[in-house]
Amino acid sequence: MPHQNPTHDQIRQILADARTIALVGATSNPDKAAHGIMRKLLSAGYTVFPVNPRETEVLGQKAYASLRDIPENVDIVDVFRRAEDTPPIAAEAVGIGAKVFWLQSGITSAEAAVLAETGGLTVVMDACIGSMHAVLNVPPRTDASS
Repeated sequence: MPHQNPTHDQIRQILADARTIALVGATSNPDKAAHGIMRKLLSAGYTVFPVNPRETEVLGQKAYASLRDIPENVDIVDVFRRAEDTPPIAAEAVGIGAKVFWLQSGITSAEAAVLAETGGLTVVMDACIGSMHAVLNVPPRTDASS
């Protein structure tokens, strides 16, 4: 059976409950979508961990080479990478105990979805987390540090 994303109500709840987001493919290049989405997530009150081995810092946040290097629990792993690169990221997301594996707009991977779902994660594919946050009227977090 092909993957189906959670309903809008479920996604709204995911975004309302989440405090921490690992953004895989984060970049300090302001011309890239990942940069703008990270800025939006930070302004919405989330703690965002940029994950990119070629960055040391993105938008004032310490960057990590991999999900395993993040010293805190991660609620959502948001991925800005090509579809063929996502299965190992899904396996790593399972390994760190993330709750949600999210592939940005235009990215789908049946293999990554199966790995993540088998590991107990909720999977969202081909959906922009920033757009969904706005469309679903998720209020900004006011307690990101709690």
